[in-house]
Order: sequence, then structure tokens, then C-alpha cells
Amino acid sequence: MTSVRVSAPASTANLGPGFDTLGLALGLRDVVEVRVAASGLEVEVLDAGAGGVADVPTDETHLVVRALRCACEHLGVSLPGLRLRCSNAIPHARGLGSSAAAVVTGVTAGYALAGKAVDAGALQLAAEFEGHADNAAASMFGGLVIAWSESGRFHAARLDPHPGLRPVLAVPAVRSATTVARGLLPARVPHADAAFSAGRAALAVHALTRDPSFLLAATADRLHQNYRAPAYPASAKLVDDLREAGVAAAISGAGPSVLALTLDGIIPAGVDVEGFEVTELPVDLDGVGVLCG
Repeated sequence: MTSVRVSAPASTANLGPGFDTLGLALGLRDVVEVRVAASGLEVEVLDAGAGGVADVPTDETHLVVRALRCACEHLGVSLPGLRLRCSNAIPHARGLGSSAAAVVTGVTAGYALAGKAVDAGALQLAAEFEGHADNAAASMFGGLVIAWSESGRFHAARLDPHPGLRPVLAVPAVRSATTVARGLLPARVPHADAAFSAGRAALAVHALTRDPSFLLAATADRLHQNYRAPAYPASAKLVDDLREAGVAAAISGAGPSVLALTLDGIIPAGVDVEGFEVTELPVDLDGVGVLCG
């Protein structure tokens, strides 16, 4: 195959207590068209996920290019030259898995050029870019994922989310860097907080797949959100306000977007969402797809 078109969904990770473990694919997609050329590299960015085209590199440092070359090297595929056309819908640096989606599209394109379907090896390549597999696995497989690593290998189990889930995202104009958010995390947490989050993460799997009535309790967290709150005070306040109103809310990934897991797609009228763009996004069940070649 000498050309391929790949689409990958956004994702929200952690879902409260499932730090670096739980991920959910969302119905907002980036599309990348790849064509093998005789020589050179051309990257066309049609949009940049509401971030501004100028912020996205168009050379070898482009994340899709890096992931694509990594996959092709792994599979023994030669790429004399490349032409990429990227149509990005996922907002950048908002905690919606834009980096993971870019990596997944690149890896999947490499697999498609080699005539292969994505497999555990593809997830390993994608997860290595971020050091954890929650966003990458959700983007690759769709639905709800439980991700973990063992002896340097990344793994994920895909589950079907409850069909009544209607996620609502509140996306602010400000950005947040994952490295900054991670830098606020302590090296150690109290044992009681770790036990609390472990229990709630287990409950979250049940709530997200079988019984959404537990969602409010299941999305409570003591492991990471309070430590990161200084990086996005408005988002942290919105999470608190939503939870006080009975809505299962959490910071989406590394933030600053806020995830509300609802059954009706509605944010209560009394909750102040000024400064946020509120959008209902369906759960994506399909994951990455090769649209045509």
C-alpha cells in the first residue's frame, strides 16, 4: 500500500481515580492522509485542534511523522518520502488525548502501509511515546479501556461502556501542559488516599459498564486532582461545583478540560460554566480506523 487515510478519536483519561489506568474514547476525530513519495517530506496541517496552525511543526518533529516512522522501522517498511495531510479536530493541550490520537494515527498508518492490522505491538509502540497506555489504548480500541504495564510492556483490556453514558466536556480557552501537571504530583501519597482511590477505581469500572448510579461515588479521587488544582483553578472549581450539584465530574486527563459523566447530556442550570465551551461528545466505540488506501 502506498497511501492510506486514518482516523482516530479523542479520549479522556483517569475518569477520576483511575490515574494512568482508565480511558474512554470520545466521538471527536483527527484524520491523517499519508502518501508514500519518491523523496522528501511534506506536512500540510489544515487545522490544529483549535490551537493555531503555527503551533504545529511540519518537519520530522511532527508527532504523526515520528510515530509513523517508528512503526515502519518496527515493521521493516521503507519510506523514501512522505506526504501528510492532517485534519485535526481534537483541541490541543486540553486533556483530550490529542497527542495520543496523533501517535495512534501514525502507528496505524505504518501498519496499514505494511498491510497489517493493529495489534499488541502497535499499542506498545504508541504507549511508549507517553509512558502510559490509557489514552493511546482508548484511541486505538475505542470504548472503555483498563491499561497497565508490566516489565516494560504495555497492555490494555477493552470493555463496552454502559449505553446510557452521555459524556459532556467543558473545554476552557487556556491550555495545560502534561509535563507541568505531572510535575505537581508528590513522590508519595498517604496510604489511606491510595486505598481510597483503588476502591473508587474498581467501582468506576462497574459504574461505567453496568450501573451508572454509582458514577458520582466512583469518580471521586484523592490521588492526583487536588495536587494539580493550582495548574487550573477554574477547572478545579468547576469539578467541585458539578459534584456538589450531583454530577459525576473529574478533570479530563491532565486537564484543563472538565469531564461530566451524565445520563442526560445536561449540565445543571445553577452551575457556572462561563469561560468554558460545553459540548456533549458521544462515546466512540470503534477506535482507530483505516478509512481508505
